[in-house]
Amino acid sequence: MTTIKLHNTRTRAKEDFAPIDPENVRMYVCGPTVYDRAHLGNARPVVVFDVLFRLLRHVYGAEHVTYVRNFTDVDDKINATALARKKAGAEGSLEQLVQERSDETIGWYLHDMGALGALEPSHMPRATEYIAQMIAMIEDLIAKGHAYVAEGHVLFAVDSWKESYGKLSGRSVDDMIAGARVEVAPYKKNPMDFVLWKPSTDELPGWDSPWCRGRPGWHIECSAMSYELLGESFDIHGGGNDLMFPHHENEIAQSCCAHPEGEFARFWLHNEMLQVEGKKMSKSLGNFFTVHDLLEQGVPGEVIRFVFLQTHYRKPMDWTEKKAREAEVTLRKWRTLTAGIEPAATVAPAFLDALADDLNTAGAVAELHRLAAEGDAAGLLAGARVLGLLTDELGGWADTASADLTSHADRLAQARAEAMQSKDFAEVDRLKALYVAAGLEVRMSKDGVELVPGAGFDASQLEDV
Repeated sequence: MTTIKLHNTRTRAKEDFAPIDPENVRMYVCGPTVYDRAHLGNARPVVVFDVLFRLLRHVYGAEHVTYVRNFTDVDDKINATALARKKAGAEGSLEQLVQERSDETIGWYLHDMGALGALEPSHMPRATEYIAQMIAMIEDLIAKGHAYVAEGHVLFAVDSWKESYGKLSGRSVDDMIAGARVEVAPYKKNPMDFVLWKPSTDELPGWDSPWCRGRPGWHIECSAMSYELLGESFDIHGGGNDLMFPHHENEIAQSCCAHPEGEFARFWLHNEMLQVEGKKMSKSLGNFFTVHDLLEQGVPGEVIRFVFLQTHYRKPMDWTEKKAREAEVTLRKWRTLTAGIEPAATVAPAFLDALADDLNTAGAVAELHRLAAEGDAAGLLAGARVLGLLTDELGGWADTASADLTSHADRLAQARAEAMQSKDFAEVDRLKALYVAAGLEVRMSKDGVELVPGAGFDASQLEDV
């Protein structure tokens, strides 16, 4: 069996991955807060952990991998959107409008991530479905002396876990207090104590609890859902590195205090952030866009995915238009090469070795280029599909069946042959210009003429040639 090596944030080292139970490999990844469409940066962890999901399924078998990714549908931003709709005259209670907004954005999210070739996880729990479990976990933490009630709030007492708090991010509690922006509240025993439960006003969504009508803090959601679906110990917990502190640090504290007999997550994986044309993505710079924006602009989801995969997940990724164009050209070539064939029965060892080495997708892509150069179409297709590329589901954008490129190549070859005799290359130049304008790359050599679809290829433009 292939040995997978993963960089464990907790130990700051690359380790051989050995699941707790090879018959049920378990992974939890923090999902989105569903108040709006997913921007490009939100999509990076989806693709990263989709690749890991696919690799685990390839090695251990699809039926032996459980992947959980949650939806946070309890949030002030969702509430604000619902309140704005209600003030604008929308019908229904605030709770109903919150539910409608959550349903709407979850639908957008699944559509857009599906367009990137992401498989749906085994479970996609909503926070609102696990309120009872959160309340039970909070009651247990209070009983064990790890949480306390203050002015309607329930807070986790960081001092009760002080020896271990901060190990994931590598910071002491004192350092975190000095450098962190924490909510200043007189009822906190320690500035780093964080909310497990907070009151809700009458007009906001809320649930009855032993402390007040209220709603959960963000961090307790993932602890409760991961415990219910994966148990007190599971194999992998993932997310963007912006979640390492405080979210993941707080998850560890809650979960290990509530279930000290377990390990919570054994491996922690964090992906780096995304830039656009070398700059941090932000609305103020005008380089902020959603996955939906790119799809609407005609950038295929498979192209977005391929651009992502060319950078290792632990390195900052720079999205550029140049990379997107080059990715489209490569994918068109590969789809032409693999058209009508079946994937190889086994994946090339060098490809799998690269991918199993801490998800080295850049190295795996390099192996795909090698297979393509050698003309191993079946091997190329087998490896590409482990990465979620060249699948039937993502192939519609690159369909060139309506364009008989062979006849156009023959026509240009004939025009060139005649020009070689007459020394009049006007017709050759005219045809070349038309083909280039249609998005074709024109290759002419002593062996003949080849027309290769490039970025932006539009078969309809060939109708008048």
